[in-house]
Amino acid sequence: MTPTTPIPPETWTSLRAHAERTAGRPLSALQADDPARGRDFALRVGPLHACFARQRYDRAAREALFALAAPLPAAFRRLFDGERVNASEGRPALHTALRSDLGQGAAARAARAEALATRARMAAIVAELEASGITDIVNIGIGGSDLGPRLAVQSLAEFDRGRFRTHFLFNADASGVQRLLPRLDPARTAVLLVSKSFGTQETLLNGQLLKDWMAGQGRLYAVTAAVDKAVAFGVPPGHVLPMWDWVGGRYSLWSAVGLCVALALGMDRFEQLLDGAADMDRHVLESPPERNLAIWHALTMVWNRDALGLGTHAVLPYDERLDLLPDYLQQLVMESLGKTVRSDDSNSPVPTVPVLWGATGTSSQHSFFQALHQGSDAVPADFIGVVTPAHGYPESHAAVLANLLAQAEALANGNDADAPQKRHPGGRPNTMLLLDALTPRSLGGLLALYEHSVYALSVLWGINAFDQWGVELGKTLASGLLPVLAGERAPDTVQDPVTRTLLAEILARQNLAR
Repeated sequence: MTPTTPIPPETWTSLRAHAERTAGRPLSALQADDPARGRDFALRVGPLHACFARQRYDRAAREALFALAAPLPAAFRRLFDGERVNASEGRPALHTALRSDLGQGAAARAARAEALATRARMAAIVAELEASGITDIVNIGIGGSDLGPRLAVQSLAEFDRGRFRTHFLFNADASGVQRLLPRLDPARTAVLLVSKSFGTQETLLNGQLLKDWMAGQGRLYAVTAAVDKAVAFGVPPGHVLPMWDWVGGRYSLWSAVGLCVALALGMDRFEQLLDGAADMDRHVLESPPERNLAIWHALTMVWNRDALGLGTHAVLPYDERLDLLPDYLQQLVMESLGKTVRSDDSNSPVPTVPVLWGATGTSSQHSFFQALHQGSDAVPADFIGVVTPAHGYPESHAAVLANLLAQAEALANGNDADAPQKRHPGGRPNTMLLLDALTPRSLGGLLALYEHSVYALSVLWGINAFDQWGVELGKTLASGLLPVLAGERAPDTVQDPVTRTLLAEILARQNLAR
């Protein structure tokens, strides 16, 4: 079976039959009837323990789920070896070569060599900036050129060496620039422009503002696949680090896109982040499906989305340092899997990506958890906890862990209160992911787990996880509207009547404000 071969319709019918068979059994009953679930529905991979015991499938349904996994080992081998898994663009997807040497194909070996050479250049830039008078690093990017580095720097703040202050600009709204510049000295600032195409509107707008502000002072760097464009923009050739067409933006943290991470944490910590991802790579490539954490995670999402028909999925980290993780995973999961047309150009017969969202506990317990417990729709969730904190306040951490465990239990089991309004129906499925501690290595493994789960889902659904054509239409329309907003074209040249009316309103109000 190739990655684009559709799963037979009878397979989906079989899964739904298992869902109907188990529908009347509460999660609490599934656990009571099978006391070994907590042990047998769990896996440990290095510093990560995963428990699937509170998912709404029994052993027979789980067996049917794992029957879907037959094509996945070969599909992972194709990914690692550099076959063209990105069919619509005719490219491999070799983000794994940035952190591990498990690929056996010529493309994978060449990518690995390029990755190591670029990492050596990164190390040289880090050493050069450490020896300079630079005090502030400004990373300018959007999407994968921002979220991955920003997540890593924020999540691993305890490992920050304090050599530089790190800042991020990631929106075309110049309010961020206006707030940031008064805090910086242009002569002591290094700006990193991160854009694969070096044509991203938001990045170039902010980059031009910072370049003009520095006025030849400070230092300008770029990470891009379009080296000529970066040099034409004014970045010295020796300050340009490469990206490649075989790395998508949302998979690019492991590349030179992580330069600001290396500057904040040091190259040794950045390499530990990569090592954690490489540990997960080896596990996923070498473990059989039944003991493969990424495959189990993906199959659970298939069960919830296609067998149970649940359309959203929550990510709930119980550690404030992981505050950006839901945002990061929104892009990874929904940009990769937000498609209904499969790689063979047919329409998917089943729903694909759920709407992914979330926030950190315990604060989110006081906002949307009411709807999770008693709302009309069941929302599957990934709870993410950290066993050992980085602070010395054990009572506070005990409260966080108690709430983490209690919320997962309450969502799954509910209660039978006498008053109807106090009843909790339970049956809300959730997975528990526990990190021994939040370190560069464990964070790398966690992020790689989700990457591989996304790829497994793309194979199961027959879609391409590595293109994002849905992002382009809005960009194209926006470029056509800019001349109208700049006064170079009249609003009546715009085809859409609602947009014409809104443009006229905006322009009229702007004229009044002048």
